[in-house]
Amino acid sequence: MSDKIAPMEFAAYRDSLMRKRGELLGGTAAKPLQWTMENNSGRQGDMADQADGTNEVHIQLKLKQTDAKILQAIEEALRRIDQGTYGACRDCGEPIAKARLEAIPWTRVCISCKEKQK
Repeated sequence: MSDKIAPMEFAAYRDSLMRKRGELLGGTAAKPLQWTMENNSGRQGDMADQADGTNEVHIQLKLKQTDAKILQAIEEALRRIDQGTYGACRDCGEPIAKARLEAIPWTRVCISCKEKQK
């Protein structure tokens, strides 16, 4: 089985990337960060309640940062599709396994190069 991407497969990867981008931009988070911050701004409850609220704000901020990184990677992947370089590892230039692209369509590197980064 070849890991080279057939031209018609690019459409499927583009659809997958567009779907994920829509999810992230659609704000599918359970509670928006603004709501969390507004409802944590008052000094209500004991110190444990206040600490719990502060932790929730930090978690929501971390999730937003992660979403922003994924969105950037999705935009880059869409550009690579347009340029015809999608599916090639950024580090070594070898084809990225289809299974990896199906699991993480915005990935920039093959599994071997990813393992070297650890």
